[in-house]
Amino acid sequence: MDKSKRPFLKFKRSFRRRLPPIQSGDRIDYRNMSLISRFISEQGKILSRRVNRLTLKQQRLVNLGIKQARILSLLPFLNNEKQFERTESTARTTGFKARNK
Repeated sequence: MDKSKRPFLKFKRSFRRRLPPIQSGDRIDYRNMSLISRFISEQGKILSRRVNRLTLKQQRLVNLGIKQARILSLLPFLNNEKQFERTESTARTTGFKARNK
């Protein structure tokens, strides 16, 4: 068969099925800090359901657990380990031209 007349064939990609991040015996609770800390970013934000690969019910329970842990001060609201520092290149005065009247 000629290459130009060959029908378009879709090849199935083989993929490795990933294990769920929460096992059936795991308890989603504010006291389970080892589990909850996996679903928080470095900045302290709650990661989305798509990133976590959780079901809707699991994501709701994780959100609730994280918020309860924050209120009980088991988790920080923000992770301020990295202080914001200004460098000379980001200063506001660079590129500013003084007007002469």
